[in-house]
Amino acid sequence: MTRRDFIAALGSAVVWPLAARAQQPKMLRVGYSGIMPREAPHYSAFEKRMAELGYQQGRNFVLSTSRRQASKATSRLTASLPPARWNIMLAAGNEPALRAARAAAGATPIVFIALDFDPVEKGYVASLSRPGSNTTGIFVSQLELAGKRVELLRETFPNARRVGLLWDAASREQAVAAAAASGKLGFEPRLLELIGDPPNYVAALMPMVDSLGEPVMIPASPLFLRDRATIARVLLERRTPSICAFREVMEAGALISYGVNLVDVFRDAADFVDKLARGAKASDVPMREPLHFHIAFNLKTARALGLDISPTLLARADEVIE
Repeated sequence: MTRRDFIAALGSAVVWPLAARAQQPKMLRVGYSGIMPREAPHYSAFEKRMAELGYQQGRNFVLSTSRRQASKATSRLTASLPPARWNIMLAAGNEPALRAARAAAGATPIVFIALDFDPVEKGYVASLSRPGSNTTGIFVSQLELAGKRVELLRETFPNARRVGLLWDAASREQAVAAAAASGKLGFEPRLLELIGDPPNYVAALMPMVDSLGEPVMIPASPLFLRDRATIARVLLERRTPSICAFREVMEAGALISYGVNLVDVFRDAADFVDKLARGAKASDVPMREPLHFHIAFNLKTARALGLDISPTLLARADEVIE
């Protein structure tokens, strides 16, 4: 390479990122609909990834949040979304969060994270590869993961006869899928419906009163994520091991978690926001399914329950809490 060619190549390498940054809006306003509080680490992960992509909170990027809380009948938006004009909406978690974002967004593009519902089946997108609307994002197939969690329980508790399957309005289909997998693996499934507001976890676990020490599955649901400390306390008082969908529930005291890492999912959502901010149409941006699923064990809980976890299982874990 000649000196002139080298200088030309160096110049183009400098100009390209400048040109890419020039395509970013002067101030990107993102409106957020979800259940988690502003101080949750998921926001930090999202903002960190946005910063890596060239967006600095308060300088050329603003994230306006609104918490969603549980009502008596179902989880729905109770806090009004802030009155602002957004370039993009971000809806994270469950179907009510997406419905709230759609109601507020109009024609504004939406990036959503579908943690406990199928967006194709529900009609929000035409297909994962071609959404065909103003919405795109990340889809986590919880029905398949529910079966995988039961398989992991069978490996962990080869002598267990029964498995309790907690469920609420948002996770009924997960419980049905887990029950089908349980029968094939030699478990007697017991469906544990959670009702009431506030929910009565002690009452929900009553069908397992004659099966103390046998495992319970906690599905993916905003309610279980919100009430993770209460669930962990009740299960530990009953000396009941459990597997859950989210690492945060395991960290609170569940024995095992198997599913997506929400921090990683929020980072991935930032990539979608960046694509739309640079001019891509949501209808043309394929949705993404996670490629890696996070396995974690809480050995503090294992010791409290008097359990020994197989070294083989621990070797497969992404994380072990000591």
